[in-house]
This record gives sequence, structure tokens and C-alpha cells, in this order.
Amino acid sequence: MTNRPERPGSRPKTDGLPKTEPLTPAQLRQDAAAKRMLRRLVQGENPPTAPLSIVDRLAGSPYANPTIQVGGVDTSARKTLDFALHLAETMFRYGAGALEVETSIIAVTAALGLKNIEVDITNQSVGINYAPKDQTPIALLRVVRSWTNNYAGLAKVHQLVTDIVAGGVGRDEAIRRLNEAITSPKPYPRWMVTVAFGIFAAVFVGVLGGGPVSSVIAFVANIGISLLARQLGRWRVPDFFITASCSFVVTMLALLLWQLGLTTSPSIVVVGGILLLLPTGRLVSSVQDAINGFPVTAAGRFLSTLLTFGAIVAGIAVAFVVGELTGLQRIDVTQTFPPAYDLWVLILFVAAAVMAIGITEQTTWKLLLPTAAVGVAGYLVLLGCGQLGIGDRFAPAMAAVVIGLLARVVALRMGAPQLVVAVPAALILLPGLTIFRSMYVLTVEESEVLAGAGGMLSAGAIVLGTAGGIVLGDVLARPLTRSLASNERRRARRR
Repeated sequence: MTNRPERPGSRPKTDGLPKTEPLTPAQLRQDAAAKRMLRRLVQGENPPTAPLSIVDRLAGSPYANPTIQVGGVDTSARKTLDFALHLAETMFRYGAGALEVETSIIAVTAALGLKNIEVDITNQSVGINYAPKDQTPIALLRVVRSWTNNYAGLAKVHQLVTDIVAGGVGRDEAIRRLNEAITSPKPYPRWMVTVAFGIFAAVFVGVLGGGPVSSVIAFVANIGISLLARQLGRWRVPDFFITASCSFVVTMLALLLWQLGLTTSPSIVVVGGILLLLPTGRLVSSVQDAINGFPVTAAGRFLSTLLTFGAIVAGIAVAFVVGELTGLQRIDVTQTFPPAYDLWVLILFVAAAVMAIGITEQTTWKLLLPTAAVGVAGYLVLLGCGQLGIGDRFAPAMAAVVIGLLARVVALRMGAPQLVVAVPAALILLPGLTIFRSMYVLTVEESEVLAGAGGMLSAGAIVLGTAGGIVLGDVLARPLTRSLASNERRRARRR
């Protein structure tokens, strides 16, 4: 047998190489699965440069998955944009956070048939840019120049947005309802708000350990500073000086009564007077805005909050200086106050204090009792954390988390935003007594300046922890309230 020479370009013989067995069906499936897994690891499911749909910003809000019109772009888009801006301005004036305002604008414009919307929110302005394809874009801006206490109005606006998202309200009807919510009178007259100021101070002094005499003094003092603030407001005095004047008056009154021997707990009287001056709602909104990605709005509200705290501290400090110059007796700020009443009485006091705060914030009457229940729950958590030895700084934050969680559940069930319930319920957690003692040490006790500064830092930590706890509770409650938002929209459709 002769060997033939191989032709150029021909393949060599492979008879001597080992042969591989064909793959079984199971091995083929495993190989395909491995290829798919590798492809997922090295390539994302979506293009990395794909823009995020603005409607996706509604995820986690009460307006997720809105009913969107599909009949084409509204021919009178300007009217819809004007309505959305008016809605946003109203919500800002009534104390809503930036995220709630943004989600409301997105939900309303989507439900009314507008696409290609961009929303920009800063501390005092709301801007909307509408840029449909192959059409002239429209850019509108609205500046918010005033604020007012009207949680009942904020709840009405929240319900209006819910009804629009459900598809049961058209634009003309929505405009009418918004104007009605703005022009309708507040739930409570001024005299009732003034009395509520006094009732809150009286019952909260009892919670802190003051007796009946201290509660009566706090009641009268708070009515006085409420009337003073109202008169200064008529004279167009800036809010900073109004707050400073009120804190000065209540501190000076407590010092005089202490000198005359009419009260044994002047520091508690001052705390009852300044607690309602604290900008709780603004602080919670600023923390919420910072966490939710609105740094400019959060910075503006933080600055406004710090100015209010500064006004309170300035008023207290001036009163102490005047007291020292006039020879008034110094206060023992290290004095502690044991509970003056039984626990069940304290619980009733807390409920009454929260309802009084709700009246001062113009909360609708149907929310007063649920808000009081949330406040009592937070107070019990605060007492429980104290018994466990968690600490004076961490215990209010834990109670605030519970308040924030329960407030979202209760508020959505009652057709209102979380802030309406959370802010009145959480006011009892703020460290008014720590602020007073620290300011006294800083102003009067020159040898204890570091202790006073440390006390102010501790009070600031408690305030920020309380605000952050409310926001955290709201976030934790979102998975629990998806069905509540859906049920609310279904009820709106039936109406």
C-alpha cells in the first residue's frame, strides 16, 4: 500500500484523535442556562442610558399606577399646567413636603393626559416644563410667598389628587374643587385656636411633672403670647421677632412668678410656653426633603427652622439677662420633677395635648381622635424605651418611628397625607426642657458654658432624631399601605 502525498490545502486525517460523545438533552439545557446566566452578568436588562419615565417617581406614593388618559394630548395644555401649579402652590402653603408636591403634580398631569412633563422644585418655587414632540414647549414657574396652618385644607387637596388619579374627576371639576378648598373657612375659629394654645400648655405641664398651679399659669401665659403673636402679625413684624418676643414674655413671666413664690417649677412653665413655638412641621418636612433627594428645598427649610430656634433661644437669653440685671432669684435648673399624676391621667393629658395641637394646626375634626391615639401610642413607646434604659436621645427617635408608621396608616385610611397626623402626634417628643436648661446655663452660669453647649447639641440631636424617625416610619409603612391607596382610588371611582 503506497502513501499518497497530501494535496496542498487538504485537512490532515484525524482518525487517531479521541472522539467526543454527543451532549445529552440535560447537558444541552444546562449549557443554555449557563449562557443565559453569563449574558445577564455582563449585560443589563435595560440600556444603561435609557431615560427614567417620570411616572415611575410615583412608586411608593399613594398615587402609584394612576389612571392615564389615552385620547391624545390635551389641546388646552396651558390650562392644565396652570391648575397643576396652583395645586402645588396650595400644598406648599399648607405645609406639604417637596416629594408629596412632586408626586401630586406628576400624577395629576398624567391623569389629565399630559406627557413629556418635567418638574423642578426649590425652597419657594415650583417649575413645570412641558415639551411635547414637534411642538413649542411651555415653561411655567410659581413662587410660594406665604404659609399658613391649614391641615384640613391639605387633606382636601390630598383627596382631590386621589380622585383625579382614580379617573373620576375632570379638569374643570378639579379646578372648582381646588378653589373651593382654598376659599372655604378653616375648621376652627380664632378664639378656639387661642384656647387650644392654653389647653395644650396646661396639660403638657402636667405631663412634665407640674402641679395644678403651674398648669393654670401655663394656660394663662400661652393665651397671652398667642394674642401677642397675633397682634404683632397685624403690625407686619417679621416672624423671627414675633417668636423671640413670645419666648421672652413667657420666660420673664415664669421668672417673676418664681420670685413671688407663686410657682415651684418655672422651667416647666417656660417649656409649656415655647413648645408650640417650635417649627415641628417645617423641621419634619426639611428632613423628609433631604432624605428624598431635594437638597435645595431641604436647605431652605433647615435655615428657616434654625432661625426659628434661634429666635426662641434669643428670647429666653434676653429674659435671663434682664432677670439678672433686675436682681431676680436664680432658678435651679438641675431640679427634677417626678410625675404628679397617675399613668392613666398622663395618658389622658397626652391625648388632650395632641388634640389641642391638632386644633391649632387646623386639622379636620374627624382626624383629632385618631391623631390623639397615635400620639398616645408614641408616648407609651417613649415610656417603655425609658424603662429599658435605651437613653434620652434614642428613645424619642424610636417613638417617632412608631408615630410615623402609624400616622401613614391612619392618614391614608382617613384620606389625608401622613404629615397631618404625624406632626401633632410627635410634638410631645421634643426636648423643650433640655433647651431651656441649656440656654439658662449658657446665659447665666458662666462657668458651665461647655455643659450648656453640650445640652444644646443634645437637644438638637433629639430634634433631628425625632424628625428622622417620623420619615423612617413613613418609609417602613409604605409596603403596608399599598392596598389602602388602591382601595381609596376604587372608592373614588365608585363615587
